Amino acid sequence: MSKLIISQAPFTMPANGLRALLVFALVLCLVACSTPPRTKQATITDRSSTIGATVPTPDAVPPGFYRVKRGDTLLRIALDNGQSYRDIAAWNNITDPNVIEVDQVLRVSPPPGPRVATKPIEPLKPADSKDTKAADKKAASKKTDEKETAVAESKVDAVDPPIKLSWPAKGKVVEEFSEGKNKGIDIAGKLGEPIQAASDGKVVYAGNSLRGYGNLVIVKHDNTYLTAYAHNRSLLVKEGDTVRKGQRIAEMGDSDANMVKLHFELRVNGKPVNPMQFLQ
Repeated sequence: MSKLIISQAPFTMPANGLRALLVFALVLCLVACSTPPRTKQATITDRSSTIGATVPTPDAVPPGFYRVKRGDTLLRIALDNGQSYRDIAAWNNITDPNVIEVDQVLRVSPPPGPRVATKPIEPLKPADSKDTKAADKKAASKKTDEKETAVAESKVDAVDPPIKLSWPAKGKVVEEFSEGKNKGIDIAGKLGEPIQAASDGKVVYAGNSLRGYGNLVIVKHDNTYLTAYAHNRSLLVKEGDTVRKGQRIAEMGDSDANMVKLHFELRVNGKPVNPMQFLQ
């Protein structure tokens, strides 16, 4: 019978086998390290109770003040707030009304106490001037201190009695007042026909620096009402003049318009209203 002979020699792993084993162990280590640890789920906060809450916006300003937007002009701001642009310039220490800054906060209602202009104010430039888009230029005047305006108290004017207006021109109303579309009424006529003040007041603007209005006259009647007369051929009054009801203040024309007409507006605290209900 043959005998099975088992070698007693020690086992020796080949070098390439040892290398393979080391590589395998390294791969296992890398896989284990790449497995992301389990993390606690993020807590979800129920904010439904805050729905409808008033959240202050960065553009909010106190009553009686206005934050300048791109494309604004001082004359437009004054008209929309029922004020003289010269008064607004004086209240905010603006010497050049053609230059205001985007995001500048302006006082647009009379400040408490006497109104005193500390510096002379330059006249507005025509609408076709390169300087009319004042909001796109760097301001040369001192910017209003927003910290002071945030705590300033605006003056509340007494409500004036309803105004009674006379017709500013003879002719047919070719376009009626339409909120959001036409801020006044358009009265057709002939070139050179007289334009008359609809009520007693003071001329707070006479010029052509407001784009879309042509040769324009604005008359302030009291703290509540002002009227605007646009597209004139020529102006017969100047800023600062006191006018009487029925006084001739301009001649009808077609400046910045597609036909000869008067565009007539009535503003109540700066807001356009239908003048028909006030015309006698």
